[in-house]
Amino acid sequence: MNLLLFSAGECAADGQLRVTGRRAQHLRQVLQAKPGDTLQVGQIDGLVGTAELMTIDPHSATLQVSLTHPAPPKLPVTLVLALPRPKMLRRILRTAAEFGAREIHLINSYRVEKSYWQTPVLGAAVIEDYLLQGLEQARDTVIPPVLLHRRFKPFVEDRLPGIIAGRCALLAHPGTAPLPPAELQDDTVLVVGPEGGFIPYEAEKLLAAGCRQVSLGDRILRVENAVAALLARGLRVQT
Repeated sequence: MNLLLFSAGECAADGQLRVTGRRAQHLRQVLQAKPGDTLQVGQIDGLVGTAELMTIDPHSATLQVSLTHPAPPKLPVTLVLALPRPKMLRRILRTAAEFGAREIHLINSYRVEKSYWQTPVLGAAVIEDYLLQGLEQARDTVIPPVLLHRRFKPFVEDRLPGIIAGRCALLAHPGTAPLPPAELQDDTVLVVGPEGGFIPYEAEKLLAAGCRQVSLGDRILRVENAVAALLARGLRVQT
């Protein structure tokens, strides 16, 4: 936890913040924080700053918060991802938030098992928890929206054209396609398929909607590694 996150309703008007549970435990056991220590804090969907630790006990901690500057800018990247299996989804949500993806769309595909859509990981509170873990790591505060699309064809025909309008849309798909650019252009949509890739019909529909096919090379990567490799190219735009 490189940034202690809190919601606006948790902080009093005088800037005093009381935390319990996982956050207080982290302060005690991992950071071994003591009264008088200064910590990095951020308000969810708000500013970043510092806080002085006032008191700490086995159950809670009290801090005096001062918020001073905005969170780091998001990547100019929208991620469109075929819903992966739940364990991988947890990791990808954290990774996407850590890299600063601006928006995430989870879509259906022939190779997405129906049971994946029933996982508790897709609950709003669970998704937010994994996103917050990524934000804590990256010292970010702004939660990227996650949208679920359970039907492939309506998404590609009705929603995707509006998402990619005026943007560079890249379909990461195994094959002989060229590598993606070393540095992603501003306002990029990255489309990543399931394990084994999109079936030919789906790839054709995505290309017809305006995507350009790219490949990460001859090696077949796990989806989580492909997502990280692609998002890392977006980081170079900001440096």
